[in-house]
Amino acid sequence: MLCTLQTAILIFLNYHNALEVQLTTNQTLAWPQFTGHFILFTTAFVFPYVFTWVIEKKTFFDNKLFIILTVVATAIFSLKMALHTEFPFSNDPYWNEYWNQVYYWPARLLIVISILFLVWRLADYHQPFYGHAAKNFKWKPYLLMLLCMIPLIAAASTQPDFLAMYPKLKSVLHHEEHISLSWFHKLLFELSYGSDFFGIEIFFRGFLVLAFIKWAGMDAILPMACFYCTIHFGKPLGECISSYFGGLLLGIVVYNTRSIYGGLIVHLGIAWLMEIGGYIGNAMG
Repeated sequence: MLCTLQTAILIFLNYHNALEVQLTTNQTLAWPQFTGHFILFTTAFVFPYVFTWVIEKKTFFDNKLFIILTVVATAIFSLKMALHTEFPFSNDPYWNEYWNQVYYWPARLLIVISILFLVWRLADYHQPFYGHAAKNFKWKPYLLMLLCMIPLIAAASTQPDFLAMYPKLKSVLHHEEHISLSWFHKLLFELSYGSDFFGIEIFFRGFLVLAFIKWAGMDAILPMACFYCTIHFGKPLGECISSYFGGLLLGIVVYNTRSIYGGLIVHLGIAWLMEIGGYIGNAMG
């Protein structure tokens, strides 16, 4: 209840007082994009552990490695959000923007996975790399979960705030009057966009759950879900709220299966269905 209340307060402050924007544009902070996100993410991630520590008398804060990993966790994603990695791919400004958009997500995926791999080698080498356990994996239940999401996504695809955000592809489609984007270029963009969800599943469900369960057990799920919700700030309010409960569900799945692949099927499937829904919804509008 406290974690849900905390998340509700953060959502309210963000959508009524632009909390994330205020933190990440505060020029009194050194490197505000990083420091502002670090403050936001640390609040969301650490306070649920504090609630558990106080109420259930858990002793995980006595472990130095636990404290180090909580700081590392919020720092990794703050770095992902703050990095500027634009490169001059082309002399044509429109192609240059397109290729930087395509490059954006895989570049951050590579950075996050590289850091997590180093953390895993130093702290968790006894287990498979954060959720990469495919033994006895069954994919059918996750496809059924994905099918259940289709009516909800179809309903969301009629809403103005959803259509203003999706499809992500329209961030490059407006260049079509200047450059010719083939089906290959559009597919490449969607694959690049999809790569971000692979990194998110490894980080949130693989790292934030599986690296912390040795101290917190199932209590590792709630802090992850609170943190996960905050990365949806700026997206439609309904999507942000549902991300908290979706994070809980995917956390329970990875806790019981020790694999991120089920969550990846659901998360990536939803992302691409939202792209399709946004494209159709905007075309019909």
